[in-house]
Amino acid sequence: MNALPTIAQSGLQAAQTRLGSSAHNIANQQTDGFKRQTVTSAAAAPGGGVVVSISQAAQTGADLPQDVVDQMSAKHAFVANVQVLKVADRMMGSLLDIKA
Repeated sequence: MNALPTIAQSGLQAAQTRLGSSAHNIANQQTDGFKRQTVTSAAAAPGGGVVVSISQAAQTGADLPQDVVDQMSAKHAFVANVQVLKVADRMMGSLLDIKA
């Protein structure tokens, strides 16, 4: 059960990275020669969670619809991971009540 907060925290950090990258792309879409940032996610092997990496797109140009979708997706990921933290906290509290 100790893994739940760690997994949720990695999810929050991944969502923050995705949100920051899409905000960067939107802010710089008018810049000549700008290449979008892309975020890739992968499962973290030893304890669960997620690992993200940022790279640049091969082509120049903006993709505003994709960046807006990325921001909405990051928001939903934030909400989901916060719920996991809340449930883990309630579970731990219930366990402590039973043991006490």
